[in-house]
Amino acid sequence: MTKVHTAQFSISTRGKGTYEITEDISSIVHESGINEGAVTIFVQHTSCSLIVMENADSSARTDLHAFFEKLVPEDTPYFVHTYEGGDDMPSHIRMCLTDVDKNVPIIDGRMTLGTWQGLFVFEHRNAPHTRKISVSVCGE
Repeated sequence: MTKVHTAQFSISTRGKGTYEITEDISSIVHESGINEGAVTIFVQHTSCSLIVMENADSSARTDLHAFFEKLVPEDTPYFVHTYEGGDDMPSHIRMCLTDVDKNVPIIDGRMTLGTWQGLFVFEHRNAPHTRKISVSVCGE
């Protein structure tokens, strides 16, 4: 019989950057008691996203930040949606390019992430924020 286990948690960011949540999600998967299935992770915001990224060498994440800074620069004069500052619209665009959910298979009670893969909240705003994350583990 299929079982569903849900959880929510929050993380506090210090502004732009990547914040690893792999261990948080692994703990929820373990608590679920599900051995075979999938975990879905969803961040409930429009100015941050979820990514699977290199977790051993932080320079890969530094390069990712630099890439997005050039791809979607702040204070772009043609942006209209700037009510919360020059990083407002760029944060929404960066979220759209990276997305707000991830789905990871579970085999033998563990997420099947690769050796160098980690789950991260990718904060696109300059200021600190508290980000809510919903998790759903489904399977047997």
